[in-house]
Amino acid sequence: MTLTPQRGGLVIVLSFLLAFLLTVLPLPEWARFFRPQWAVLVLIYWVMASPHRVGVGVGWTSGLILDLLTGTLLGQHALALSLIAYITQKMHQRIRLFPLWQQSLTTLVLLLIEKLLALWVLGAIAQPVPSLTFWMPPIVGTLLWPWIFIVLRDLQRRFQVS
Repeated sequence: MTLTPQRGGLVIVLSFLLAFLLTVLPLPEWARFFRPQWAVLVLIYWVMASPHRVGVGVGWTSGLILDLLTGTLLGQHALALSLIAYITQKMHQRIRLFPLWQQSLTTLVLLLIEKLLALWVLGAIAQPVPSLTFWMPPIVGTLLWPWIFIVLRDLQRRFQVS
């Protein structure tokens, strides 16, 4: 077994920081419901691209950071992102072989799982049922997935993230 030094950790961290920044960036009231789940999309990519470096622990940590940034119930995003990281890690070899449009559909399912967990937590703490606009971010994220995939893959190759 040959150990090679891992490279590009800073690129992974910076991509998550950018996702967190885009998550808390103020938007007009009409556009707020169309904000994609940036952190989930970045997590899905890095778990698929580098499952030995980014996994459930990174999902849990980024979820806690997301909880702190958005002011949601502590652990809500952490639970969802760690589950998404686990599912993606278990299926990463299959998902990477899919064409981009099938990856987008797989990403849709993962984003919907994250939203379903958020809905479950809202129900558990007796919050009112959100409107149908609650389901818009997974659709927007699915439409953005090909571009996110291409940009992050280019960064991965350019900075030789292993």
